[in-house]
Amino acid sequence: MAITCFIRYEIDPFQLDAFREYANNWRRIIPRCGGDLVGYFLPHEGTNNVAWGLIAFESLAAYEAYRARLRSDPEGRSNFAFAQEKRLILREERTFLESLGGSLPVAAPCQGERA
Repeated sequence: MAITCFIRYEIDPFQLDAFREYANNWRRIIPRCGGDLVGYFLPHEGTNNVAWGLIAFESLAAYEAYRARLRSDPEGRSNFAFAQEKRLILREERTFLESLGGSLPVAAPCQGERA
């Protein structure tokens, strides 16, 4: 995977359950439309109004093709409408990152092992 689309969401903290539903819906939609879903991350401790989504692609061209498929996907359109209707996303930012080869995933050593 050459690039990862890093999406930073500013969300309504009183609609965390609705955002959780929105993010869970993408687990079916994103892979079907051509993205490799790395994951969605919701607030747990500390800041309560920021969430992240990470989706990987082979290239920016693959991302653009994914966006076109997403716009024509009925479930994708429905999920976008759900978020707009609930007004749960206050702001959204996208950044494209290049993965450092071999850095994902690197698990912690088991207890008692030396790194």
